[in-house]
Order: sequence, then C-alpha cells, then structure tokens
Amino acid sequence: MNRSPRSVWRRPTHFLAFGLGSGAIPFAPGTFGTLAAIPFYWLLSGLPLDWYLGLVGVASILGIWLCEKTSRDLGVHDHSGIVWDEFVGYWLTMAAVPFSWEAALWGFVVFRMFDIIKPWPIRWVDRHVAGGFGIMFDDVLAGVYAWSTMHLWFWLH
Repeated sequence: MNRSPRSVWRRPTHFLAFGLGSGAIPFAPGTFGTLAAIPFYWLLSGLPLDWYLGLVGVASILGIWLCEKTSRDLGVHDHSGIVWDEFVGYWLTMAAVPFSWEAALWGFVVFRMFDIIKPWPIRWVDRHVAGGFGIMFDDVLAGVYAWSTMHLWFWLH
C-alpha cells in the first residue's frame, strides 16, 4: 500500500511529483497518475505537434528535477507515489494521436501495459539507472514503446 507523506500537500515540488496529488491514492498510484494525465492530453492535443513535443520535453526535464528532489526529500528512491513520470510517459504515448476518448483509453491501456511489464531495456533502466533521470527514463521508454504500438495500430487500421 502506498503511504504518502504530508509534504505532498505542503510542498509544490512534491505536489507536482505526486501528479497533482493523484499519486497519493493508497493503491495503484501509477494507474491513477496515468488517469490524471488524460485531461492534460485532451488540452494539449489541439496544439501543433512541435508545441506539443516541446511542452512534453519541458515536462520531462522538469520531471527529472522534480523526481530527484522529491526522492531525496523523502529518502526513498522512486517512491510509488511519484507519478510525474507516468504523466510524461502517457503524453509521449499520445504524441501525434488525434484526440478521441477511444484513443485516450487505448493509449492508457497500452502505456500501462509497457510500464507494468517493463520489456527490455525498460526493466534494466528501472533497476540500474538512479536519480531523477532513472525515475523518468524508464517511463519515457515505456511511452516510446506505447507510442510505437499506437501508431502501428492506427497505420494498420
């Protein structure tokens, strides 16, 4: 069970790292963090692709710092409630995917699948790359795998 520190509600960096509080849910925080990313995808999906990717890039770089700082503050590497990486991974999954609720749900399922199963090299990164970069990078890779799956599926249909 996920036990979230009170600092999630007191420190802006922790609040963001915990996905605007979605990671504080006591069970399946990664799933709830990914769900919390969907409305932001809906808002971002109308942007030109270069703007969308630029914002996801900024969110990734910010996430390295947020996750590193929050992990250090909590004294726990990759606390289960830190879900900013799920936000970014989901947004990568949905890059260049026109918004529809069906696509949003399909992207959610595909991203969660890769994030949970962690095929190579995602599992290796998860176990061997430390700090904020490591926390972010395994979900970025899961997002790339999920993005590839989404676009392959759309191309085939």
